[in-house]
Amino acid sequence: MGVFLRNDYKQLPVSHVIKLRGVCMFNFEKEQKRFSIGNTEIGGEPWRYPTVLIGTIFYKGDKTVEDEKSGKFDKEKAEEVIKLQEEFSDKTGNPCMIDVVVSTEENMRKHLDFVSSVTDMPILMDGVISSVKISGLDYIKEAGIKDVVYNSITIDSGQDELKSIKESGIESVLLLAMNMKDFTSKGRVDAAKQLVNTVQEIGVTKPIIDTAILDLPSLGAGCNAIYQLKTEVGLPCGSGAHNAVDTWRGLKSKMGKQAKKPALAVANAVTIATGADFILYGPIKHADFIFPAVAMVDVAFSSMVTESGIRLDRSHPRYKIA
Repeated sequence: MGVFLRNDYKQLPVSHVIKLRGVCMFNFEKEQKRFSIGNTEIGGEPWRYPTVLIGTIFYKGDKTVEDEKSGKFDKEKAEEVIKLQEEFSDKTGNPCMIDVVVSTEENMRKHLDFVSSVTDMPILMDGVISSVKISGLDYIKEAGIKDVVYNSITIDSGQDELKSIKESGIESVLLLAMNMKDFTSKGRVDAAKQLVNTVQEIGVTKPIIDTAILDLPSLGAGCNAIYQLKTEVGLPCGSGAHNAVDTWRGLKSKMGKQAKKPALAVANAVTIATGADFILYGPIKHADFIFPAVAMVDVAFSSMVTESGIRLDRSHPRYKIA
């Protein structure tokens, strides 16, 4: 996707582009939903709004975790990386959320208590198995923790999990568009549509879609699915593009350790080019180089919006990073 010559748009379906003052950009016939989740807004027309960036904490291998089984962690280090993300969010204008990965039901309380006490950014409540996530639903209601996104459900999620989500009254759920029988773009789109119908039936009003990028080859399929889903359902879409790099076996051995950071930046940039509203960028400690890279891409593509006659909000990275 790029800037087309003045007459190139005539060769494309009208549902794909709109010509305003000689500039082509996305123009979806489907209304592009934009949700408020706590202090963060997500979704809408691509490039008009800054990409929402979501860093992960307490994942397996996180250096802030001292004992995974007991859930013991270094509170000072954990708060430090959370504040790092907030700092770069302020610098760039890219909104942020935090993905809290929990390994056991016992650890859910302490992790959510800590994170909600040091930041007001929305929390993606993430667990290694469904029973852990379900325990979190009970706790956030008990503790009065708001602005939580349930992360996540798939087409294979069980009725017990769906029933718990319904009873909790949680507004936002991340739909992981993974189809184990079909790893193509179409398989992802079909899975997402099925999940949209499922969450509508259980009262979820703010679903967001992750197009399930697992490795380097699936990066393209996941990006294509983002565009297709924006076109067909109009919900906020994104991905964990970092998985394409993290599972790249020959990256360090063939290219060297120095290649990983630029590869991560490029993987995230690619998803923005296809219309992503948010990115799960991996370890929150990477905020210091992911936020500037994404902000740069947001600014570059914002010209497609401003040249069409649309005025950007002054909080956009276009006005923040210079």
